[in-house]
Amino acid sequence: MKSSVENIDPTRVKLSVEAPYAELKPSIDAAYKEIAKQVSIPGFRRGKVPARIIDQRVGRPAVLQEAVNNSLDDLYRKAIDEHELRPLGSPEVEVTAIPGLDGTEEGDLTFTIEVDVRPEIELPAYDTLSVEVDTFEVSDEDVEKELTDLRSRFGTLKTVDRPAQKDDFVTLDLTATVDGEEIDSASDISYQVGAGTMLEGMDEALDGLSAEEETSFESTLAGGEHAGRTGLVAITLKAVKERELPEADDDFAQLASEFDTIDELKADLREQAAKQKEFDQGVQARDKVLELLIEKLDVPVPAKLVEDEVHRHLEQENRLEDDEHRAEVTAETEKTLRTQFVLDAVVEAENVDVSQPELIEYIISAAQQYGMNPNEFAQALDSNNQVPAIVSEVARRKALAEVLAGAKVVDADGSTVDMTAFTTAPGEDEEDSEEVEAAVESTDAEAGSDSGEKADSEETAEKKAPAKKAAPKKAAAKKDDAEADAEDAPKKKAPAKKAAAKKPAAKKAAAKKDEKADSDSE
Repeated sequence: MKSSVENIDPTRVKLSVEAPYAELKPSIDAAYKEIAKQVSIPGFRRGKVPARIIDQRVGRPAVLQEAVNNSLDDLYRKAIDEHELRPLGSPEVEVTAIPGLDGTEEGDLTFTIEVDVRPEIELPAYDTLSVEVDTFEVSDEDVEKELTDLRSRFGTLKTVDRPAQKDDFVTLDLTATVDGEEIDSASDISYQVGAGTMLEGMDEALDGLSAEEETSFESTLAGGEHAGRTGLVAITLKAVKERELPEADDDFAQLASEFDTIDELKADLREQAAKQKEFDQGVQARDKVLELLIEKLDVPVPAKLVEDEVHRHLEQENRLEDDEHRAEVTAETEKTLRTQFVLDAVVEAENVDVSQPELIEYIISAAQQYGMNPNEFAQALDSNNQVPAIVSEVARRKALAEVLAGAKVVDADGSTVDMTAFTTAPGEDEEDSEEVEAAVESTDAEAGSDSGEKADSEETAEKKAPAKKAAPKKAAAKKDDAEADAEDAPKKKAPAKKAAAKKPAAKKAAAKKDEKADSDSE
């Protein structure tokens, strides 16, 4: 077999392949045997029909077509291995010549394949990256905010006879209609005005509304078969409640924490506020370093891959005709792919691997964000074949930590900021890890516990056979499943280190009180 490669653009290549008849001969013989099993010809036992009879009854072109279909996958793999290509998505194939159609055993099978490939990335020295982050200082206002938040957890809800305002808790009934047809309704919903967690426009509609009053507003629906459409939402306010806070004194400190005095509690809250600000500073540094790295490299992304992903996304949302939203999704998809390409390049350059404890750590953290049991979350990932994508995500985060460790980070005063806490591997959460470990172990063979195994998994998925084998015209391309999985995985950014390493005693003590307050609000 001979092959050559032509670069169409930085992210797409065209392979030209020639395979002599002799290389196709085993597939042709296998095709005759397979067809012989399928046809029934008088005078011959099934599976024992001679080749010349098959040529007469079925036709030699059909045999050759079968042989070509069975050969294209291996020939394609050999070609991309020969040229050390890293394909993305499904290839488009065009067969230009099939040998043996004239009855001879001469000629070559020739075909071309166009496929997207990963761009070549030359990483800069990390110490050439320099970013500035905000200078943090804990003020008395910060401490008071922490204290107010804590007091809110121990607050009680009291019904008030006045119009609703920001931060009030309300009970309401809701009905949504589209074109006059009711599509959804709910009763006795508990909601905090200003939370912004429900429908767009609800906070404005509730502000100033009193109990037993009704109002309506238009809003863009976010879920279900009517997602993206504008609906009319009618609400009836049933009750308005405000939260009364306990006095901030020594008695409260003893109730809400392990401390005896309010001053001791405030000192602890100041320390926790400092840790949170330090964490926020680290997140800012991480994001800025990544943004700068991507800006310096200006990595191209495959246009067709982006187009296919955007179409899939809009089709799921039933918004294919929404040009403004298409532009937003396109920009986000390009940014996501560009980020993945850059971090994958760092993974390879730094030989980043992912250990099982690190994978468990990520799963536990992600499960908490989704409000799921870690073990159930791990099983859901496994059943949906999402573990390889999760391994890739963890590896990329470790890669970004490598870049951050080498970059220069200064605050607004010009002082160097120590990023050690954000560039060291997180520890394993012993409390939950045993529960998750069994579920993760079953996925090790598939996902791999290091980046080498991850790369093998992705490479296998990327080397897909041509979309329509032996078709005499270009086949319709379909986005590669491995890429789709990587993009659909939970994208919630997690820091290289957990937020506050230890929850303050005051916050621990407040947990049960939170539940009581929430129950009261309902």
